[in-house]
Amino acid sequence: MKNLLLSAAIGDIAGMPYEFKGRTKDYNAVDLLLPTNTYTDDTVCTFACAEALLRGLNMAENLWNRCRADFYRGFGGRFARWLIAKEIQPSYHSYGNGSGMRVSAAGFMAKSVEECIDLATKTALPTHDHPEGIKGAVATALAIFYGMQGKDKDFIRKQVLDEYYPNWSGLTYEGIKPGYGFDETCQQTIPAALICFLESKDYEDCLKLAIALGGDADTLAAISGPMAYVFYKTMPEELIANAKAKLPEWMLEVNEELDHYVNQ
Repeated sequence: MKNLLLSAAIGDIAGMPYEFKGRTKDYNAVDLLLPTNTYTDDTVCTFACAEALLRGLNMAENLWNRCRADFYRGFGGRFARWLIAKEIQPSYHSYGNGSGMRVSAAGFMAKSVEECIDLATKTALPTHDHPEGIKGAVATALAIFYGMQGKDKDFIRKQVLDEYYPNWSGLTYEGIKPGYGFDETCQQTIPAALICFLESKDYEDCLKLAIALGGDADTLAAISGPMAYVFYKTMPEELIANAKAKLPEWMLEVNEELDHYVNQ
């Protein structure tokens, strides 16, 4: 498979116009190619974590350096304070959804469940070492890993949604949508993203479902997008082209490097 990391970036880019003032619950109103769309902090963190895993770099240092170099991308308050410190600070025990939106490389790269959990944990630890923060990263990565392994949706539902978020077990998209609002915690974002993937028909449908929940749109789409791509194995060419036109060169290099690592 090609453009694995782009599956997260495309979700982020498509969801970006709908994160704040543009928030919507109208599926049919969602346009994945609005001319104003561009990548946000979700994509910067995703590629920084992937680069660190691929090249054996210090995870906290690489996150800090890459995100400081592209600072005006909408980083959350506590993460931004971590970035602007004169030197790298200890983790601040976050359980925000940032750990889920930056972890996809762990799911793509892992060769076993144990390795997937280990790699996912490594991406979370610099800032999101609260148990719920780590759990959000692990659950997201495992859903991607199981998709890479060819597991079906029933398996992923049981092993990830039911296992990690049992209070969401049995919930449906139509059931959660009316009361779902903007929430930046792993506890409300990761299981919702899983449900978007589990009830989707294809990659594009998954992104539109995620955005039309009316929540943290770009992050929901960045988390569910890779789950959908590894399962359906295709993404619209126009979405790929749009992302490639908007991402910096270093990200495109990491995208190719990860594809090579996975496909070798």
